Amino acid sequence: MLNLTVPDMSCGHCVKAITAAVKTLDANAVVETDLESKKVSVESTAGADAIKHVLTEAGYPPA
Repeated sequence: MLNLTVPDMSCGHCVKAITAAVKTLDANAVVETDLESKKVSVESTAGADAIKHVLTEAGYPPA
């Protein structure tokens, strides 16, 4: 499981956009978000670099 901090995640729309971005790489990915702590956990067959890249492209770069 990949654990990331996404400082720009601030609302429900952000959560949906982050989940959708990860799902473009792996439709079966499990994405768990904690909006209050700005933490995102991803269980996926996609690699960590690919996940970080797609989040950055979506406007939510992980710290």
